[in-house]
Amino acid sequence: MATLQDYRNERLRKLETLRELGVDPYPARSERTHGCGEVLAHYDELVGREVVVAGRITSIRSFGKLAFIKLRDQSGEVQLYLQRDDVAELDASRDVLGMKQLKLLDTGDFVEARGVMTTTQTGEKSVGVRELRLLTKSLRPMPEKLENKEERFRRRYVDMNVNPEVRQRFIRRSKFWQATRDYLNQHGFTEVNVPVLEHTTGGADANPFVTHMDALDNQQFYLRISHELPLKRLIGAGFEKVYDLGPRFRNENYSDEHLPEHIAMEWYAAYWDWKQGMRFMEAMYKDVLQKTFGTLQFQLGRFTVDMSGEWEVWDYAEVIRKHY
Repeated sequence: MATLQDYRNERLRKLETLRELGVDPYPARSERTHGCGEVLAHYDELVGREVVVAGRITSIRSFGKLAFIKLRDQSGEVQLYLQRDDVAELDASRDVLGMKQLKLLDTGDFVEARGVMTTTQTGEKSVGVRELRLLTKSLRPMPEKLENKEERFRRRYVDMNVNPEVRQRFIRRSKFWQATRDYLNQHGFTEVNVPVLEHTTGGADANPFVTHMDALDNQQFYLRISHELPLKRLIGAGFEKVYDLGPRFRNENYSDEHLPEHIAMEWYAAYWDWKQGMRFMEAMYKDVLQKTFGTLQFQLGRFTVDMSGEWEVWDYAEVIRKHY
């Protein structure tokens, strides 16, 4: 049974062969015009037109005069359709590979394909390749699956390739924070990045991470546990609406949903009471959720949650007294 080292040695051999042919296996440019998912989404307007796609090879099937390559980038996956009579021959000066060099490619390699959008005899919308360029020769195969929790967390970059839904979670996270920032900016708030290193921590009851600064004779500093106190000082400085969005650190136990380092946002507004703050937060949450998920209705396990209506207001002390 082949080991990971065996696979790597075989790929190193192919890498050396490519270099002997004069091909640069790691060129610094790509001329991509469209994403892999984009050419399929806009197939009707692109059919018969030349496109240039680039991405990672997920599968290769070669039948002599014909070959099929599945290519994936962030936007999706598309099939490359190669016919020997249509594909350009080897041109090492431009890192172009011919049909004869397909055996030097592996899954995980990055390539660029220039060709015309077409439909194969089996009805699959594909890029009919005219030129195939190598962009990156990979030295290790991508695992077919990655399920071990420890491995997934330690090698997040592999996890995101093998389990694309993980990458989508990070994309949603980006949309969430962007929508939050947009909403605050549109309502007159000013973003100010308050210090991460502090002489004294405050704003929460949590254990800090401790560090020191060489330039100040090893004076002790703390990573912030909250954004609160510097933002309140800014209110005192004359800012009427202010916020910060960034990391904070709490040197305590951790779980999948509670990490020692996490991103948080705090805002403060002058002349508002807590009722105005509640109304603002409800409106902001609705706006952010709609922009992030495209809906305000969610199914969480056996619970159906509708965020679109008027939210209930509970008195915290009264709820505790009633139920506990």
